[in-house]
Amino acid sequence: MAKKECVEKCTGESSVLRMRRGQQGTGDAQGRASTQHGSTRDNYDDCRLKEGRPSTNGTLAQHDVCSPNKETLSTVYLLLVVVLSISTRFYKILEPPHVCWDETHFGKMGSYYINRTFFFDVHPPLGKMLIGLAGYMTGYDGTYPFLKPGDKYEHHNYWGMRGFCASLGSCLPPFAYLTVLQLSQSTTAALISAAMLVFDTGCITISQYILLDPILMFFIMGAVFCMVKFNLQKYRPFSAPWWLWLILTGVNLSGALGVKFVGLFVILLVGLNTTWDLWTLLGDLDLSLVDFGKHLLSRVLGLIVLPLFFYVTIFAVHFVVLNRSGPGDGFFSSAFQSRLIGNNLHNASMPEYLAYSSTITVKNLRIAGGYLHSHWHLYPEGVGAKQQQVTTYLHKDYNNLWQVQRPGGSDGEPDLVRHGDVIRLEHKETTRNLHSHLHEAPLTKKHFQVTGYGINGTGDPNDLWKVEVCGGRKGDPIKVLRSKVRFLHQATGCVLYSSGKTLPKWGWEQVEVTCSPYLKVTPNTQWNIEDHVNSKFPNISLSVLKPHFMEIFLESHIVMVRGNSGLKPKDNEMNSRPWHWPINYQGLRFSGVNETEYRVYLLGNPVIWWINLLSLGLYLVMVATASLALHRGVQLDKRRMECCCGLMDGGRLLFLGWLLHYVPFYTMGRVLYYHHYFPAMMFSSMLTGITLDTLLNSADLVFGSPYSHWLLKGGKAMLFLTILYSFYLFNPLSYGMTGPLAHEPASTMAGLKWMDSWEF
Repeated sequence: MAKKECVEKCTGESSVLRMRRGQQGTGDAQGRASTQHGSTRDNYDDCRLKEGRPSTNGTLAQHDVCSPNKETLSTVYLLLVVVLSISTRFYKILEPPHVCWDETHFGKMGSYYINRTFFFDVHPPLGKMLIGLAGYMTGYDGTYPFLKPGDKYEHHNYWGMRGFCASLGSCLPPFAYLTVLQLSQSTTAALISAAMLVFDTGCITISQYILLDPILMFFIMGAVFCMVKFNLQKYRPFSAPWWLWLILTGVNLSGALGVKFVGLFVILLVGLNTTWDLWTLLGDLDLSLVDFGKHLLSRVLGLIVLPLFFYVTIFAVHFVVLNRSGPGDGFFSSAFQSRLIGNNLHNASMPEYLAYSSTITVKNLRIAGGYLHSHWHLYPEGVGAKQQQVTTYLHKDYNNLWQVQRPGGSDGEPDLVRHGDVIRLEHKETTRNLHSHLHEAPLTKKHFQVTGYGINGTGDPNDLWKVEVCGGRKGDPIKVLRSKVRFLHQATGCVLYSSGKTLPKWGWEQVEVTCSPYLKVTPNTQWNIEDHVNSKFPNISLSVLKPHFMEIFLESHIVMVRGNSGLKPKDNEMNSRPWHWPINYQGLRFSGVNETEYRVYLLGNPVIWWINLLSLGLYLVMVATASLALHRGVQLDKRRMECCCGLMDGGRLLFLGWLLHYVPFYTMGRVLYYHHYFPAMMFSSMLTGITLDTLLNSADLVFGSPYSHWLLKGGKAMLFLTILYSFYLFNPLSYGMTGPLAHEPASTMAGLKWMDSWEF
């Protein structure tokens, strides 16, 4: 029934429509139920063979792929995929027994969670939280330092964190199998897709180490699978399975975004799918506007409100767990730091408003901005005026202390510093004033130099600065920790600025401070008062100034976004480019560089990746051909119509997923790496399964029987054997190589370095 209906639907008229016309006036509720929630405008909407649909007796018709024999066979195939996936991911999971690549970051962050020590990372916290939880649950005590790649783990328990990542990585091929099976109703297409991931050396390698990537890809694939399962429930709206798959889709979306911001791409994919679904429902004249409103509100609840709630909850747990001062303090505002146990601002007390004669520290508000700092060392010859250096410094230090003085130097009556006041900042240790003049800055040549000048507070008019509270009005006081202030130089009109550039060794590799003639308000020009000592004014507890949850939630996102945008390629660093990725141009060295070391190299199985690349082009050609044939009214038999619907409908979703997870990287200015392509590679592999299965099933268009049958069977066998043999050749990339390098005849990889850019 379902096949016949799909054939008729794709060729212009469905049995459902004929049934509707034939049953007008009969009051047959079962016949009407079959089209109650289906759009009659979109010829392909009901053509999806992946969907069970109502039959004339009101029950859900099942496709032959779900017949008992094929369902059993499909289950056997799924179990085979699960076994192979687990085996390939857990084989040699403990080797090498030392830190590899980014384990130095994410293993260390897992330790921070166990020790409740605050840190900063450019990614949301869920992935690291799960790594820390996995380590804690398997007996890791959080004491290993993860200093650098190559350090031995020795007696420390690291298998739990690696095993957790491998477990999630093992779920990817089964997810691919089930997703493609639902989209195409073909076990062959599902097996091809799963094999592409099971035997890909890149997917194996990236799943075996303490990394965020397998966790991210798990949630991406989970979201896509749940979305497809939800689509299958379209004829049973608001039923228990309908709600289940809707909610699980939302949970996986929040999980993907909670691991990395790349999760936004799968959110966009689900959003586009949902928008099309709602547009189709809006065009269904049998669906009342009240019912459409219920559909809209349910999707808002399941795909927006619920994921947002879970996402915010992730950060709430993050802030509760990491309540101790740590290496991430300096990236955040002074108010944020005051909530961390062990920070000098925690439970501290000081005067609430800035006053003259106060001793203060001044912190820049850009990411890792540091404290305004000076020391006895002078700028060298040829670098502006040979006066005292002024920098920003990330660490707490006595040389960060400054005294707020009136322009004339007299203390006068105790008084508050207010918006618009002109002040002089005197360095407490050296008694020199914060000073600027028309000499160019050391590194930022279009800015002016900032120095320390004068003796015992005596200087010149170039020592005067006007204080402005961002968003303030004249006369407003300056609140410690909370007020964002700017210092405008009276003589030149420039603004005090932290460039973020590291000075050479003569500047002790501290950060350059300049006076910028460009007065645009940016974090580089904004500062806040942190430490504040003044015996003439009463102290208040800083606990009253602690930010509430939404403030620290928003601040953490601002800091993460700035951190991501600040990840620029370093000098002489090999920067991977997006066009490199689909062609498998260059991998990443996870461990080892010479003959005596255990070498692991992240590189996709070249046979699989190049088949994927070929299939992308083949898919476009096949879709264009099928669309033209249908547009011209070509009559197709039921089997070919099944393939056509699977290719055009399921393939469209997967191709869109590949585009959304790949193309945006061309617009990014941050440093990019090869592993960024792996989410897109999963979609490409699933699309390959559908494309090649459709191609093999179309052999009878060119060859007659029995040659087409032989070609179909032989093509499938050849494809799977090719995948298996390529894995046999390239598996040492994942499981480790020792001895001579690939360019030497005695190497285990001799003759397999097919591209000069590969570094194994």
